Amino acid sequence: MRMSLNYVTDAIAGQMPVVDPSLPAVVLGGEPAVSWTELRARELRYARALQRAGIRKGDRVGILLRNCVDYVALYLAVGRVGGIAVRLNWRLTGPELQFALSDSGASLLLFDAEFAVTIEGIRDRIAVTTYVSRPSTGAAPDWATPLPVFAAQESDATGFPEVSADDPVSLMYSSGTTGRPKGVLFSHGNALWIGAVQAQRWRIDERTVAQTSGPLFHAGGFEVLLLPALLAHGTAVTFPSGNFTCERFLEVARHNGTTSMLLYPFMLADLLQRDAVETLVPATLRRIVTGGDVVMPWIYDELERRLPGVELVQSYSLTEGGAVSTSLEFAMARGRESSIGRPQAMTEVKVIRPDGTPTGAGEVGEICVRSGGMSIGYWNLPDATKATFVDGWCHSGDLGSVDEDGFLTIAGRAKDMYRSGGENVYPAEVEMVLTGHDDVADAAVIGVPDPKYVETGAAIIVPAEGHTVDPEQVRRWLTERLAKYKVPKHFHFVSDLPRNASGKVLKSVLRKTYGGKRND
Repeated sequence: MRMSLNYVTDAIAGQMPVVDPSLPAVVLGGEPAVSWTELRARELRYARALQRAGIRKGDRVGILLRNCVDYVALYLAVGRVGGIAVRLNWRLTGPELQFALSDSGASLLLFDAEFAVTIEGIRDRIAVTTYVSRPSTGAAPDWATPLPVFAAQESDATGFPEVSADDPVSLMYSSGTTGRPKGVLFSHGNALWIGAVQAQRWRIDERTVAQTSGPLFHAGGFEVLLLPALLAHGTAVTFPSGNFTCERFLEVARHNGTTSMLLYPFMLADLLQRDAVETLVPATLRRIVTGGDVVMPWIYDELERRLPGVELVQSYSLTEGGAVSTSLEFAMARGRESSIGRPQAMTEVKVIRPDGTPTGAGEVGEICVRSGGMSIGYWNLPDATKATFVDGWCHSGDLGSVDEDGFLTIAGRAKDMYRSGGENVYPAEVEMVLTGHDDVADAAVIGVPDPKYVETGAAIIVPAEGHTVDPEQVRRWLTERLAKYKVPKHFHFVSDLPRNASGKVLKSVLRKTYGGKRND
């Protein structure tokens, strides 16, 4: 059997299937489960349709879908024909999508019909030649083929190209410190490794029902828990996109008998502040995985008191590093609640000084990761690839320290990124757009505390000479050009920004001045 993502559904076929093909494979929310037999049939049907549309090995296929079973089937189908799935964030604006599609050179775009208006506005500026629309909340536009028509013919598993572990399969765009997003490329082997390591660490098998709360275009929404559940032939439960509420998420978990779930820290805090939380979670729940932000000590106390049979696992990684690099299991967390744990199996983590030498115990330096799940590099950015991936190590840009027992603690973010509601926000990208406004002469963006999203953006603006900046007008202007989670919540106005001798903005000064303010 070829070592690629084809294994996910190929393993249920043939003389020795690894699991009963009639068992549930993927579930969207509270909808009826899709069996392994149906998932395989959809994947093969979609793969054959991609072949008929001219997709060949190495071609890029854009996927702009909300969470759905078809997302999983289409992603596997792209991998089966040797293509590279460009997993697009559906929150992005037209110009942002235009950049990702143009930079990747995607020739076919699969999209939910609700995004047709946004795509219509950029069609003349991208190289996509084939559009396929999933009629989720509306009819397909006349310039796109409806997915049921596109993939109407049944197919077997023959006639597809050989795909190896080294072949690329996924391209995810991550905002960067330069203000331009970078395409992070992963191979079939990366995906298999990422899934296998989690399955080993957290005992994921065919009895696992894994549920995530994030979007499937994110590593946290697909590669964490769902991918290992698919590889282990358990059940992957994805939550419908948008309008997340704790009540709906837990209702889905009870309906499906979820055994492991992913909740971001702010969601976990929301859950544990509810009355009768013991009755809200399913009796089958054994593990909650979290990440993105440090878990507050009181959460451990409340979880142990109110849900004593549920293990909390805190995880850490960055997209380039491969979904999960370290984890802090509940049994090791007491007294180390601020830590992000130890490396996963077959993963190496080190903290280094600027000269590349290892730090001592408790000394802060840059976190570096090496594993089989690490990205194979940035798309068409050789210089950025060389800067981030050095001698087999992924340099995270995050700052941290390791104690005498080998536990890693985050100290800060060297790349100036902050996280808002589980999403990475890079101030450089927001600043580049903000300073394009006629009323803005200069601007800096920082992350500030937020009671719901942990952090949110604050923009410190120098108005252009003779201009007055209207915060609401600028907010609307940014919303047209950036995903909503990237738009700063707070605006402050100054005559100039503090800078050092080389002209660099002193964001430490800005954080000291504005970091504690939550009102404009």
